[in-house]
Amino acid sequence: MERTMERTGDRGQRIRWEEEFDVVIVGFGVAGCSAAIEALDARPDARILILEKAPEEHAGGNSRASGQGLVIPKDKEAMKQYQRNLSYSNPVPEDLLEFWASELMELHPWIEERAREANQKYLVSEPIYEFADLGAREAVRDQATILPRPGGLWEAFRKNVDRRPVTVWYESPAVDLVQDRDSGEVFGVVVERGGRKVAVKARGGVVMACGGYEHNEDMKRNYAGWTDVPTFGSPYNTGDGIHMLQRAGADLWHLRNRMNSGGFHLAFKVPEYETAFMRAFDYVSYSWIEVAADDRRFGNETYPFNRTHYKWKQHGHYVDTLHAWVMPVHMIFDESVRRNNCLGMKWMTWNMAVEKYDWSDDNSREVEKGWIVRAGSIADLALKLGRDPDRLVKTVAEYNAACADKTDTLFNRDPSTLEPLVTPPYYAIELKPGLVCTSAGAKRTPKGEVLNRAGEPIPGLYEAGQLGSMVSDLYQNGTYLTEAMISGRSAGLNAVSRF
Repeated sequence: MERTMERTGDRGQRIRWEEEFDVVIVGFGVAGCSAAIEALDARPDARILILEKAPEEHAGGNSRASGQGLVIPKDKEAMKQYQRNLSYSNPVPEDLLEFWASELMELHPWIEERAREANQKYLVSEPIYEFADLGAREAVRDQATILPRPGGLWEAFRKNVDRRPVTVWYESPAVDLVQDRDSGEVFGVVVERGGRKVAVKARGGVVMACGGYEHNEDMKRNYAGWTDVPTFGSPYNTGDGIHMLQRAGADLWHLRNRMNSGGFHLAFKVPEYETAFMRAFDYVSYSWIEVAADDRRFGNETYPFNRTHYKWKQHGHYVDTLHAWVMPVHMIFDESVRRNNCLGMKWMTWNMAVEKYDWSDDNSREVEKGWIVRAGSIADLALKLGRDPDRLVKTVAEYNAACADKTDTLFNRDPSTLEPLVTPPYYAIELKPGLVCTSAGAKRTPKGEVLNRAGEPIPGLYEAGQLGSMVSDLYQNGTYLTEAMISGRSAGLNAVSRF
């Protein structure tokens, strides 16, 4: 397309446009796909560009690495109240809550159509009640997904985009917005492409859908105070959108909210991979414990914290589990656990969905790689871990005595899981608090309009997905992806309606 020159405000700044589109979408996850699909279904003649920071084989963001869960609501008003309860420490604006709940009630036929268009299976399964005491049973009807896992849901949305006349630029990160200095209107984006910075015009608007900052160590330290917290999701999510929104004058929110319910899932981080593996949820043998920095147990290891995204209720409030605060933590186990339990989660995380790592069913490959430490005795295992042998031997002996009594007086572990560590060799793997995503971003309206610090929409600037998600505290499984669809559709439709 012929390059043009255009004035961007009374101060006379000029921009040379490399290309012109009607809507430019930053990010190729489910939110970005939803924006493109809705925009083109509303305006088939529209020119849509998706900018993807990653190379094509790594596209998809956290949508591709996630558990692929989709919540199906039972009742609109109950769902609104449930979300209010989940957000009690950081309330969601009522207009956004009303829009989200209304759209969620009507969303699933649209998702089914995406699956049909991609020739993939839409599966409805039993509901997941994350926080029954806050209203989950009244609000949630079912859980759904698009198979296969991992990554099938994002793959279906990618196929939907491929069937439409959408231009996708891979390895083309957006680095800044083109904004009128006087009015604040956004009408383009600056892109790094082929070693150059080029400006792309967006006649209707720019939709920011590029995720959070979970793979930016500096932002994690300074925005949220997290250290040594690896990510399970996309390594390309480094907070670029947040920095662009800041420069555009957006009012930010939810900077500290991380992961799903604000908890940390348990992670294995190894040098060979940039992101972390998630520990599996289910076991068939239980000869294992977890020890903190002082070589002692610190909690009920087999409690199903995954059902509340690693939150537990203490003194009437849901708080993080202790793993993040007692590091380093090791899982100590014996041969029966190594042989009978696959420790690595196979159906989600970046390493499984994108890097295609296949964790061995008996963990033998990971032992040979040195990811899992092996020793002939607990004392030798402690030495290999840099731990105190006497303390670790004592901790295991105390646990084995509890197994003999079938009573865990320290942490009330379920008696059916009290199996002693008695079958050598013995093993250990370090556990870290793992991060899936953040909710940080700009405040937005139901139309997806980004708000400035005066509470007014910035013309031509929209937002969708986890970047600026409404999830502000606790989390119901299946909310992020459905919110990505709802917010993406709204942002795409309203952006394409402006030109």
